[in-house]
Amino acid sequence: MLTTQQLVDIEQLQKECESHDHVQLKLNWEMLRERTADPLDYLQYEQGELVAFLGLYAFGSTVEVCGMVKPCERRKGYFQRLFDRAMEHIKLSGYKKILLNAPSGSDAAKSFLKKQGAKYAFSEHQMKWQECHLEETGGLVLRQAAIDDYETSVQISVQAFGMDEADARAMENKTFADHTDMRMIVVNEETVGKLRVSREEEGQAWIYGFAVLPAYQGKGIGRQALRQVIKELSAAGYSVHLEVETKNEHALGLYESVGFKAVHTQDYYSYPGRE
Repeated sequence: MLTTQQLVDIEQLQKECESHDHVQLKLNWEMLRERTADPLDYLQYEQGELVAFLGLYAFGSTVEVCGMVKPCERRKGYFQRLFDRAMEHIKLSGYKKILLNAPSGSDAAKSFLKKQGAKYAFSEHQMKWQECHLEETGGLVLRQAAIDDYETSVQISVQAFGMDEADARAMENKTFADHTDMRMIVVNEETVGKLRVSREEEGQAWIYGFAVLPAYQGKGIGRQALRQVIKELSAAGYSVHLEVETKNEHALGLYESVGFKAVHTQDYYSYPGRE
């Protein structure tokens, strides 16, 4: 579990790195703040100052890795040592897939990943909603998920995302256990999709896990659900964000149609050389 001071130090280091490199790091703050005692975070302090950080983020059998080094403390081997320790933990934990995450504009990250033998896998846009008029929605309900929605939520992940059922169950176990803000999309009393909302301390709200069952896609349901949740979050004073794979043209078109615009891009690399 990360202490309050460690979280403050990580946030300060993130701001310094982002300002210096003109990028945005994906540190999954919602997960950082809810850490358990598992060794998922690696910190390097020098003379009482945090100079390097690496975090592991488990999603079923896949683990994502992201980290940073204080600009004036780079090329001293700090991050390599953290990376080696993290890879040893991953090896012992039995994850099937390792994804290394880095901002697409970070030359330093690309150089490090190339040195590790990592292979480019895909990229994701981080999108932000640009204020615009949204049509009224009708005939659709976004209700809070209940424990009875667990099986339905698993099947939506399997059918809409093509996830392995074991991974889907692992993801939903965590989501339901953490009592996150999960919404079920209901049309004509049928549960046809879902989305999750995460509100950050800095006034950002992120939409995750947005999915509609294949049989109900192409009917405008997803667009109506997005309009409804955007209106709610915007009215509450939040800026609204989400992520989408750059090659997913259908999803990109949907998000752009309701006012989202790509503002940052994250690259993912498989390690070691896995697809």
